[in-house]
Amino acid sequence: MVEGKTPEITVAHARKLLASIDTSHVVGLRDRAIIGILIYTASRAGAVAALRRGSFYHAGEQWMLHFEGKGGKSREIPVRHDLEQMLFAYIDAAGLRHAPKDAAVFRTAQRKTRQLTRTRVSAIDISRLVKRRLKDAGLPSRLSPHSFRVTTITDLLEQGVPLEDVQQLAGHADPRTTRLYDRRQKKITRNIVERISI
Repeated sequence: MVEGKTPEITVAHARKLLASIDTSHVVGLRDRAIIGILIYTASRAGAVAALRRGSFYHAGEQWMLHFEGKGGKSREIPVRHDLEQMLFAYIDAAGLRHAPKDAAVFRTAQRKTRQLTRTRVSAIDISRLVKRRLKDAGLPSRLSPHSFRVTTITDLLEQGVPLEDVQQLAGHADPRTTRLYDRRQKKITRNIVERISI
């Protein structure tokens, strides 16, 4: 089976990363919300950077995130309860609860002041903040925002979620693309190696 090259972050490391973020200020709340979205929606950094205030909305029974994806494709993803709390904690701290629907949700920070600007974060900004947070948590620097996508896809497939459902979450047109993110075979190989009696 062909496998993608993006390194996977373990579930334990993803949890450690989320727990390590200082959320006593708006920048920490922003970073936790961004990483939470990367983990719980399997979205790309560019799609998270493009979120507007109107992209996070209540659809009658639950909160949703609307993403604009590659190639002009869009997708709607239900927001799980803990992610909803992360998003509201950030939105309230940033004063965005009643912002216009086209306002950028995630904004850059003014150098170490812990204040946000009006400038939308870019995918590169998200990559940098993820790298910074990984370093602060003592996690491997080879990981990237895309690592969360690999982990989420593999985790769902390990739990027996049908490939078609995972493909839908990931926004892949072809299931072969989703399979590139599947690291289950790699884990089986590690387990076999660990059983060598020498």
